[in-house]
Amino acid sequence: QPQVVESGGGLVQPGGSLRLSCLASGFSVKYYTMAWFRQAPGKEREPVSCIGSGDSAQYADSAKGRFTISTDNAKNTAYLQMNNLKPEDTAVYYCAATGPTGPDCPSSISGYSYWGQGTQVTVSS
Repeated sequence: QPQVVESGGGLVQPGGSLRLSCLASGFSVKYYTMAWFRQAPGKEREPVSCIGSGDSAQYADSAKGRFTISTDNAKNTAYLQMNNLKPEDTAVYYCAATGPTGPDCPSSISGYSYWGQGTQVTVSS
C-alpha cells in the first residue's frame, strides 16, 4: 500500500528556513507526481508546489522565489525547502502523491491519491 510520511515542521522566526521531507513507501518518487499542499486554520487546503516527470516543478504564486520542491530517488523522498518564511506561511503542510501525470502536475486535491498526516509549520517571532 503506497504511503507518504511528512517530517520537518516546527516553529521558525520570520525570515527563517525549514526543509520538509516526505518519505514514500510502496512506490518510487522517480515515477510518481509529488506535491505539497497546506491548510491554515479556518481556510481550505491549497496547493503549494508539485513536481512531475522530468523534474518539472510548479509553484503557487505565494511560494515562487522562496520555496523549492525536489526529490531524491535514492532516498525515495520528496522535499520542500522553504526560505524567507512569513507568518502567513503558518499552516499544516501535507505531502501528496499520485501516479505519473507527465510534466503538468495536478493542482487540485482530487488529483492526488495518497496523502500524509501533515506536519505543522508555525512562523512567529
